[in-house]
Amino acid sequence: MADERLIIKKFIVRKLYRQRMWLHKHTNINNLSKGLSNKLRVSKEVKKVIEELLKEQILLSKPTHYGLEVSLNPKKIKEIEELAD
Repeated sequence: MADERLIIKKFIVRKLYRQRMWLHKHTNINNLSKGLSNKLRVSKEVKKVIEELLKEQILLSKPTHYGLEVSLNPKKIKEIEELAD
């Protein structure tokens, strides 16, 4: 359970880090799980991990009329780089 969460958390942060999704460049929250294995993607852990990253302020949210967009928080760069490695 904890291993699954860590795998999902690292995957999401790495994905956004590689695509340079910092502050004003953002992506839809539904795109974060794309690329994960089906076993992990269908589990409810993905949603919990995303909420956890938002609470820790590693991810920043931007509400739009077409859904919630997220990006990486440049103020948390050390934590993000630790997860991305």
